[in-house]
Amino acid sequence: MSDFGVLSLLPPLVAIGLAIWTKRVVLALLAGAWIGGLMVEGWNPVTGTTQTLEWVVGSVTSDWNARILVFDFLIGAGVGLIYKSGGVHALAKVLGSRIKTSRGAAVLGWLMGVLVFFDDYTNTIIVGNTMRPITDKTRVSREMLAYIDDSTAAPVAGLALISTWIGYELAMIGKGFDGAKVAYNSYDAWLSSLPFRFYSILAIILVFIVAYTHRHYGKMLHAEYRARTTGKVLRDGAKPLMTTETDLGAPQPNGSPWDFVIPILTLVIVSIIGLWYTGAANLYAYDQGLDWWTDLDNPFGVSFTHYSFVDAFREADAATALLWGSFTMVLVASIMLLGRKKMTIEEWEDTVIRGMKQMLFANTILVLAWTLGTAADAVGTGSYVINLATSSGQNLGPWMPLIMFLAAMFVAFTTGTSWGTFSVMVPLGVQLGLAFTGGQVNDIVFATIGATFTGAIFGDHCSPISDTTIMSSMFSGSDHIDHVTTQIPYAFTVASIGAVLYLLFAAGIRSWVILLTLGIVLLVGTWYFLSEWYGKKYGIPHGKVPIYVVEE
Repeated sequence: MSDFGVLSLLPPLVAIGLAIWTKRVVLALLAGAWIGGLMVEGWNPVTGTTQTLEWVVGSVTSDWNARILVFDFLIGAGVGLIYKSGGVHALAKVLGSRIKTSRGAAVLGWLMGVLVFFDDYTNTIIVGNTMRPITDKTRVSREMLAYIDDSTAAPVAGLALISTWIGYELAMIGKGFDGAKVAYNSYDAWLSSLPFRFYSILAIILVFIVAYTHRHYGKMLHAEYRARTTGKVLRDGAKPLMTTETDLGAPQPNGSPWDFVIPILTLVIVSIIGLWYTGAANLYAYDQGLDWWTDLDNPFGVSFTHYSFVDAFREADAATALLWGSFTMVLVASIMLLGRKKMTIEEWEDTVIRGMKQMLFANTILVLAWTLGTAADAVGTGSYVINLATSSGQNLGPWMPLIMFLAAMFVAFTTGTSWGTFSVMVPLGVQLGLAFTGGQVNDIVFATIGATFTGAIFGDHCSPISDTTIMSSMFSGSDHIDHVTTQIPYAFTVASIGAVLYLLFAAGIRSWVILLTLGIVLLVGTWYFLSEWYGKKYGIPHGKVPIYVVEE
């Protein structure tokens, strides 16, 4: 690897700069990787391009990466079958049949958003489409529905143990460990980082608080008061985005809730069993002096029951386990639909292909993000930044969670993409954390990983150019600008509290239990103060809008 000095920053800076300028993350990631190829090949455009293509091929053909790509496509197929079957709408109909108040509708929207944990795109489609008739009936504003939809999409998917996000997140963590030449299980690091994802956790909690109490602040207070008192779920002159199911079409009208419940339970159960089995097999392989569980002659013929569940989880092959779970979900959903003749073979095939198509963009970003990471490694981006950060002699380790949180927030908000931000910031954050801990994997590293992920999710959650923000407006039937302006005050409230918690972490409070508890207290206190203040400002006592009861 040549010493490019400050020029080693070019690949990620080109990617970030182009993403901000063009709002096109695929172009930005590809350009960043190509710049890296040119640098490695002495700025020769021909050999630099061929080197970039070799990196792309390597990203696709890597065993781990290939499993994640297939997992994503299978998840898309399974979600497509579940959605097209009408199972999601049937479940929402059952849950919503007893909803007669605006409070019940808002809380149900939050609950649905938490239940649809496996993909953020699917979350926005399902929650928006299924809840819109219920919230309209109970006079919940479209702005509020879009906020509920958006705040239970990326934040929930980023925390879920099984989702379309986890494989990508694991890959980015692994990139960081590989770049730092540290051997550590990515899944263990991912699990350990979850309690430090303060923004995601608190954002979900705040949605429930405002949904249940009906106490608001900022422009959302105006929107909710208008809807509750006049019945206008949209302001006069609003321009709601289209709400058509563009890829899969309308779901079947005769769906059963079990068409949703059984495949999703299958996904969860098989994936958890797979995580235990592959982890236990890895422990057994290590005991036998082998490198990986796949080196066993017959891993399925060995009993691993003497390994604990927790220990096995920490050594799990998450890509393989998720692949098993997603395939079984598709298989079970297919048997249920074809066996009861709810779909013909032709309809089944069309739905599977269309479901996989929904994951094409995500997988494209995934491959290019891997490629950009390879390019950054080749030109020494991580090494340069780490040397620059450590050259001052100051121990910035405890400050890394706060620094990476703020940096990821800025990049994600300006680019509108969390995944694009992950590709640049997460490997760098891992390496910086390890640099200041002497290569030791501890709470500083875990908190830095969590802070980087959740800072990036802030942008995906509320940036006006984020795809999920746009989709939340679309499927909730909200005016997009109205959605953004009513949501941002809540997002910045949570982000500010998250920054305070990482500041306290730097000051020496390392227990996530203490920090998260304090964060909840600060969240409730801030929400109460702001609702009181805005309530006085707008002449609405306590910022509390009335609860609407549907007349029989």
